[in-house]
Amino acid sequence: MKTRSMARALLGLAVVAGFAGAASAKEFRSSDVHPMDYPTVTAVVQMGKLINERTNGKHSVKVFGQSALGSEKDTIEQTKLGALDMVRVNISAFNNIAPETVVPALPFVFKSTEHMRRVLDGPVGEDILKALEPQGFIGLAFYDSGARSFYTTKKPIKTVADMKGMKVRVQQSDMWVAMMQALGANATPLPYAEVYTALKTGVVDAAENNWPSYDSSRHYEVAKFYSRTEHSLAPELLVFSKRVWDGLPKDEQEIIRKAAKESVPFMRKQWDDRETASRKTVEGGGAQVISDIDKKSFQSAMQPVYDKFAGDAKLKALVKRIQDTN
Repeated sequence: MKTRSMARALLGLAVVAGFAGAASAKEFRSSDVHPMDYPTVTAVVQMGKLINERTNGKHSVKVFGQSALGSEKDTIEQTKLGALDMVRVNISAFNNIAPETVVPALPFVFKSTEHMRRVLDGPVGEDILKALEPQGFIGLAFYDSGARSFYTTKKPIKTVADMKGMKVRVQQSDMWVAMMQALGANATPLPYAEVYTALKTGVVDAAENNWPSYDSSRHYEVAKFYSRTEHSLAPELLVFSKRVWDGLPKDEQEIIRKAAKESVPFMRKQWDDRETASRKTVEGGGAQVISDIDKKSFQSAMQPVYDKFAGDAKLKALVKRIQDTN
């Protein structure tokens, strides 16, 4: 009888534990401004599959694309509060939150896409991700955002002089506003979802982004001149809410971190393919690609931006570490 009683007790404990486990199962909600077939979105979906497999179906990820949950600024705030579990944004959206994130967004700081990937996959990248934690975020991974270039509605850009007085949409970041000022343009910070209408109605004369964004947003329909200034390789950033993170067991935190890192090569392969396809699409849609750019004139104009946003010793050291990475 005693053995049976103990067996029943153990069974009862197992059932309770099972219910507790089920109760703590979660579908992590992640936000993105891009469409559901965009590489950043599909990479987070892939990450979710890995998490689901490695937690034996306990946790999963649901991605809300196309700005369904709000602008990048809105969703960053939601993630800090724990109302959202994850968010994928361009690193520039964090420039006013964590100073270290300014450095990868600086104009011409990376020599090439390959250089950018080596830097962000190494110790410099890890240090930038760790700098987010005191601000309420767990930095998980960097995704590619490609080389950003200007596209315009009325005339192509070939030199800095061509930008004088031009109204240019920029991300909602002080550094991007300063970049436009240094180039003689008028910065107009706008959420990504509002850019198409702003270009079409003349609220802005230009915007800047990479090939896939220029394509997927259909901005090429209203801004036909794509000038390959390639002034920034500012990466994308995937972050988790620290408020939610702190409630997870260590082993599950490790599963999430590992799945995020493994989603990076998945994203990059899709990104490289998408860049090639997007360029073909926009050229087929009538976009004119301008490649004879006086890049030196743009680089020379950027010194005030470096002085203002990477002027203190800590950020100068971070810039040097990037430049010293082979």
